[in-house]
Amino acid sequence: MFFKSKEGKEKILSLYNQKLKELNIAYSEKFIETKFGVTNVIITGDTKNQPLVLIHGTGGCAPQILESFPNLASKYCVYAVDVLAQPNKSAENRLDMKSLDYGKWLIELIIKLRLKDVTLLGFSFGGLISLKALEFNETPIRRVFLIAPVYIVNGNPLVGLFKMFIPLKKFIKTNNQKHIKKVMSVLFSEYDDFALNYMSNTFQHCNMDFSPLPILSKIDANRIKTPITIFACEKDIMFPGKKMIRRAKRIFPSLKEVVLLKDSEHVPSSKNFKVIESSIINNFNMINS
Repeated sequence: MFFKSKEGKEKILSLYNQKLKELNIAYSEKFIETKFGVTNVIITGDTKNQPLVLIHGTGGCAPQILESFPNLASKYCVYAVDVLAQPNKSAENRLDMKSLDYGKWLIELIIKLRLKDVTLLGFSFGGLISLKALEFNETPIRRVFLIAPVYIVNGNPLVGLFKMFIPLKKFIKTNNQKHIKKVMSVLFSEYDDFALNYMSNTFQHCNMDFSPLPILSKIDANRIKTPITIFACEKDIMFPGKKMIRRAKRIFPSLKEVVLLKDSEHVPSSKNFKVIESSIINNFNMINS
């Protein structure tokens, strides 16, 4: 099971609902049955608008990623997905990262929501899910934006071990806030009390997956036809920005644009999230003008 206890799950879902309420947006919540598990989706914006599917990263949830992009719903109908086996309202089934299962799950979700010409926006692990979906069946997808995606490059494992995993293991063992703050300062360009609280509870109350992250092969990347934009983070120790851009240019024939977010850790600052959002809205305006 993903959650270690009923109490832990309740704590996290209480924070989830708090964040959703704080967003102060008009939304509906849909639980979609998929063969990989029930998936919760938060829908905001006019359903007549073009669909944008928003996928958060590891240790995250739909309300948090929605908070980073408050203006997308002015142009799109935004479908923010709770990823399976993460601290949120979707099923606790963990899929195999090496297989295409995450891609099959996302495409099934898109089909069940009856969406076509989908714009995908995937952050971190959500980037891996987006790319797996393209590998499996890119028919319903028109455009993809990836932010610091998993699955293109990995950082130096020793740096990751000392700066992140050792402090993280210490935190899980001791629940001492100084250890999780070390992790947060390496992962986040900036973070607030809510993010600290959510991550602390996630690592204390959830069985997280620390298995090695796969890398997309050049052969599979070459088959992708959908236009891709990548926002890479310069100071990201897990998926270094410059290294990511170099490899992306080599392997993706459909790469349309790359943006290096200067001085950004893995999770961009609110200023950089605004830059990303403006770029997506400008792209929408150009296509639809």
